[in-house]
Amino acid sequence: MSIELGEIFGRDKDLLIGMVHVAALPGTPASNVGPHAIVRRAVNEATILAEAGFDAVMIENMHDTPYMLREVGPEITACMTAVTAAVRKAIEIPIGVQILAGANRAAMAVAHAAGAQFIRAEGFCFSTVADEGLMDEADAGPLLRFRSMIGADHIAVFADIKKKHSSHAMTSDLTIEDWAHGAEFMGADGLIVTGAATGLEADQDEVAAAAAASSLPVIVGSGITAESLPQMLQAGHGAIVGSSIKTGGTWTGDIDPDRALAIVQARSKARNATS
Repeated sequence: MSIELGEIFGRDKDLLIGMVHVAALPGTPASNVGPHAIVRRAVNEATILAEAGFDAVMIENMHDTPYMLREVGPEITACMTAVTAAVRKAIEIPIGVQILAGANRAAMAVAHAAGAQFIRAEGFCFSTVADEGLMDEADAGPLLRFRSMIGADHIAVFADIKKKHSSHAMTSDLTIEDWAHGAEFMGADGLIVTGAATGLEADQDEVAAAAAASSLPVIVGSGITAESLPQMLQAGHGAIVGSSIKTGGTWTGDIDPDRALAIVQARSKARNATS
């Protein structure tokens, strides 16, 4: 039985999740500040998103490039736990965790320890060649067994299908519908459909096709702007927003409160237009 959106967010449609791209963590090439500064920045950004009206935030180690494949060090898990726990204390809306690249069990452990409600999982089903390397083994089996083992069955798993920043030549015979079926069969609680890379718009037809092929909610995972949001919410159940709420519209910038508010207002206008 999958965990429904309403159980986590209090709504099952038009969901908005804002990205908190945590500063480069200790031990990574771009790291230049200590854990306390990293925590303060993440709390500030999460608070901006909550006050703007987002339904949830997702905490991600995006600045840790180049990413490790599946396994990250204890310094990453520890710092992500500190960040997530501090954000949990500062805001009341649901929190998600993603640890790149494909470190899904670490993300689950962080979410469980720090009181988050969901994770974003890469490499959940099938195989891909990502820019981190070959994700050859699907993580669904190990991840869901780990979730049960630590008593975290209440934490939802939103699985990327046709993961961005990847080659899909090995699975070129699979349609987006096949990916949706596969992730649902393997036990995901929701699906994430993206464009080819961070900040690139997802294909609206692929979003709609994934939603039609599965009983799971479909979240649009990249390229959302205030202009594209209404159409994407018609095709799917919600959106994860990162680049367009940052200064200059790039993921490396700081969160711009005005841009964040514009996304929430775009959702409100879309609702009013269809009511």
